[in-house]
Amino acid sequence: MKPYKVAVNFEWTSKCNARCSMCPQGLIEHPQLMKEDIFYNSLGRINTDDVFRTVIAGYGEPTSHPKFMEYTSAIGDHPARFDMVTNGQLLDKKRIKHIDGKLELLMLSFSSIDPRVYKRVHVNLDHEKVKENIILAQKYLSNTQLGISLTPLVECIDTLPETISWLKKHGVKLLTMSPTLYNRAGAMSEHKQSTKNLRNIIDEYHLRSQELDFVPSIKDALKQKWKNKFKCSPRNSDLFIAASGDYLYCYNDIAHKHVLSNINLMSIRQVLLLREQTGLLLEICDQCNMLNRYKFRESLQVIKNKLLS
Repeated sequence: MKPYKVAVNFEWTSKCNARCSMCPQGLIEHPQLMKEDIFYNSLGRINTDDVFRTVIAGYGEPTSHPKFMEYTSAIGDHPARFDMVTNGQLLDKKRIKHIDGKLELLMLSFSSIDPRVYKRVHVNLDHEKVKENIILAQKYLSNTQLGISLTPLVECIDTLPETISWLKKHGVKLLTMSPTLYNRAGAMSEHKQSTKNLRNIIDEYHLRSQELDFVPSIKDALKQKWKNKFKCSPRNSDLFIAASGDYLYCYNDIAHKHVLSNINLMSIRQVLLLREQTGLLLEICDQCNMLNRYKFRESLQVIKNKLLS
């Protein structure tokens, strides 16, 4: 039987130029840049037998890496699929033209067209600059798709119709939202936003549910669940490679403290076999609102949406 495939979360840097309200980035004690040897060794570990999609993201801003252009060129020569998540602040014309065709999808996080809301959510970023860069990306990307990740905070939902209208006016077609407001490290406990409500919003505005992008196939999703001792579908569908080269237990380990191994020591298949035997980690899982998700009824809904998409 062929092994299942996972998505890889590839962190080029754990440093960030923003302090977004929904991200407890400050929990990272030693933010760092991914060094060249770690980057190229990581690329050597990523293969299409084990990985269906690699998302350059993590808990930092990839476009801020000093070797951004070099690293982007390298993934352009790799046979696997690479996507990138960015806050858009540093996306100038030169960077946009350089990534075109090297990424399959450029996903830009955007909270609201209302500058007051944006300033509260995407702290430290320039609203007008990011808007300009969205327009530039839409204009110059011809071989890489531009997508917008809409922030599922209550204050952003209030201005969602105006935000969607502005994005569509400028030609952006792929609008996505997570059906979960992630409670990473308990940082979002005071925000009440139910998954049921978010799914209704996603349906109402004809958005793409982001969870679908982490399901390579229904068969793979079932294998992920069957093979792992700890039945957490979100964790088991994604493998986090930190800027240090460490494989983390879970992508919600914001502090980067729970290390399974390192890319210099284990292949992706070896570390997946190791992770399959691990159980629940209270330090991470106790405050995570993804725990005990995707049981029978919700999994059926995701499968249905996958088939329809």
